[in-house]
Amino acid sequence: MEYPISAAEERQPPLPPKPGPAPGCPPHDGQQRPHSCAAGFVLVHAGAGYHSESKAKEYKHVCKRACQRAVEKLKAGAMAVEAVTAALVELEDSPFTNAGMGSNLNLSGEIECDASIMDGKSLHFGAVGALSGIKNPVLVANRLLQEAQKGKLSAGRIPPCFLVGKGAYHWAVHHGIPPCPSDKMATKFSLSAYKRNKRKMELAERAESEYKQTKKRRQSSENGGLVDPSPRRDDDSGCLDTVGAIVVDGDGNVAAAVSSGGLAMKHPGRVGQAAHYGCGCWAENACNLNPYSTAVSTSGCGEHLMRTVLARECSAAIQAENAHQALLDTMQHKFISSPFLASEDCVLGGVIVLRCCRCVETQPPQDLQALLVEFLWSHTTESMCVGYMSAQDGKAKTHISRLPPGAVAGQSLAIEGGVCRLGSLAD
Repeated sequence: MEYPISAAEERQPPLPPKPGPAPGCPPHDGQQRPHSCAAGFVLVHAGAGYHSESKAKEYKHVCKRACQRAVEKLKAGAMAVEAVTAALVELEDSPFTNAGMGSNLNLSGEIECDASIMDGKSLHFGAVGALSGIKNPVLVANRLLQEAQKGKLSAGRIPPCFLVGKGAYHWAVHHGIPPCPSDKMATKFSLSAYKRNKRKMELAERAESEYKQTKKRRQSSENGGLVDPSPRRDDDSGCLDTVGAIVVDGDGNVAAAVSSGGLAMKHPGRVGQAAHYGCGCWAENACNLNPYSTAVSTSGCGEHLMRTVLARECSAAIQAENAHQALLDTMQHKFISSPFLASEDCVLGGVIVLRCCRCVETQPPQDLQALLVEFLWSHTTESMCVGYMSAQDGKAKTHISRLPPGAVAGQSLAIEGGVCRLGSLAD
């Protein structure tokens, strides 16, 4: 059962019961295994940016499908890392998201994708950057993770966890991931956005050149310049970034993943936060001094997220007693007001987070434990589309979170979330 929490109502999430003993952290063998019950939870996002009302239905629908794919995997006995991969494939395949199919085109009119995945049980990580010619970059990131778990290569070589460009493409094809021509990955929407942004850049550059020649052309410069990089027409969703998902399975293992086509009109070869360790995603099972398992996936302006290592910062923060307040403080002080972004007057980003612990049931039989999952999302962008679902739910719930009226994007934030109790697990 889930209990939504609204930041606008200034309510705090119920504090979780004191967690039971943290599970150990044995090596993850990557194999599926039967759970003591069909349990698990998934939270996904379709990007932090601007979501027009006219396309709200499509964004919610793809989030719903992504949740359903992950839950299907969980019910079949898959571990969290496989379920989160399934969710990301669904998000990448949608023409409405900036990941995989329909990604933003770079300055040269080409698609280059970033993606990463992290397994909270083994703590292994896989990532690809500036990858062209592969429809689902998250599959390459996941395969890198799997290969790394097998141990060293011949002659004692360390297996890669992060590959970029042509090297990533050739590695993917060599490991059985089918190629897809880049022109097949562009959509009418992404091509239209590219042509529109290219015209804006040309006008801005021309106006700037004319302005330098004579100050009398000031008005022309202001009217022709790129003064609104994210237009708010009802038929335009502006610049959306990274999609992602976080999952906890019935055994309490967590996993996180992200995938992105990057910023619109980016320089060829640019790699965003979706591929960088600790910036795009983070997953860590409870062990040692951490009572909670945590998973995080980020979205927004990659440069802002990289310079603040936001995914790992959020993961560490929500080990505090009050996860809601901890995330609020992190987004305010370590993102919007971060000294690393002091020169920025508009800090854009969003996160989805979850933390979970096993808690002893208060009702007999008391030798059973339940998984208590707290999940939250927060963003400084105008909006963020999310979806969530447990294995006990009949359908996913979706929501487009928006900044409060009057709030300024890049300077204000929204935060919402809920709590979910997953079944009873026998030790």
